[in-house]
Amino acid sequence: MDVEPGTVHAPELGPEWINSPPLTIKGLRGRAVLVDFWDYTCVNCLRTLPYVVEWHRRYADKGLTVIGVHTPEFSFARSRELIEEALVRFGIEYPVVMDNDYAIWQAFANRCWPAKYLVDSAGYLRFAHFGEGEYQETERAVQTVLREMNSSVVLPEPLEPIRDTDHPGAACYRTTPELYLGSRRGSVGNEGGLLNQGEPAAAEYKLTSDLAADKPYLAGPWIGTEEYVRSAGTESQPSALLVYYLGKEVNLVMASIESEQPVVLLQNGAPLAREDAGEDVRFDENGRSFVLVSEPRMYRLVRNSQFNQRLLQLVTRQPGLLAYAFTFVT
Repeated sequence: MDVEPGTVHAPELGPEWINSPPLTIKGLRGRAVLVDFWDYTCVNCLRTLPYVVEWHRRYADKGLTVIGVHTPEFSFARSRELIEEALVRFGIEYPVVMDNDYAIWQAFANRCWPAKYLVDSAGYLRFAHFGEGEYQETERAVQTVLREMNSSVVLPEPLEPIRDTDHPGAACYRTTPELYLGSRRGSVGNEGGLLNQGEPAAAEYKLTSDLAADKPYLAGPWIGTEEYVRSAGTESQPSALLVYYLGKEVNLVMASIESEQPVVLLQNGAPLAREDAGEDVRFDENGRSFVLVSEPRMYRLVRNSQFNQRLLQLVTRQPGLLAYAFTFVT
């Protein structure tokens, strides 16, 4: 989305920086600035990061400053240590500012992750894009502002699409939408929804004979909260989380209160095939699929080759597994 030149001043940035001295829009006058709102657990943000990282590499010495604004989607993502680890994991070298109180988010009147705002050398907004896609349009907008600063600058052709689905006109299928498990933004499909909310005692969840698509279901003992569901399983009474999903890839934001704990994965009632396993999935000597959950982050569970509807089941026999939100990708 183009913005009329010279009409909207870019808001200022915050004081808490991860890997850079404090920067300001005013102090960056004379340079173009690309502001990227992101969260390290957001799959849509992570899918845009290869482009943002490359734009920093391509254009930092030509007058562009990329700034990541980390606005947390979940409470644990306010941790400076976890964000620092994410910067290393994703190869982010451009400056990142923490926006734990949503001050920068509100100043930009932002509404989603990811979101990108391009600021010209005079401090005015020139372009904005929300969500994934339009990578070449965004890069061309960056190049337009850089050429306004230096008409003789030599710039490369915009990046070729990294994924097939990034090509203009690529077929897009309706996937299961993002499913939050806490009561503040979501729920579960069980009769009565989340039980015993606000109480420390676990509730026993039972499944009906028919599970609806695009809804998460609980089985066994769980504790429901506003932000996540917490397992209370034992060896004799496991906790299970199920979802009929439509898509190719499945991710789940999880954490473990205790030390690293294994969570068994089943697809359509059987262990995942190795070719369908996400990068966080492991296999034991008997071919059973599982994921080891420790630090709070997004875990990549399924990567099917074909777009279809399937049943995914996660089972834990330990208490303290926190499950926050599913995301699905074509």
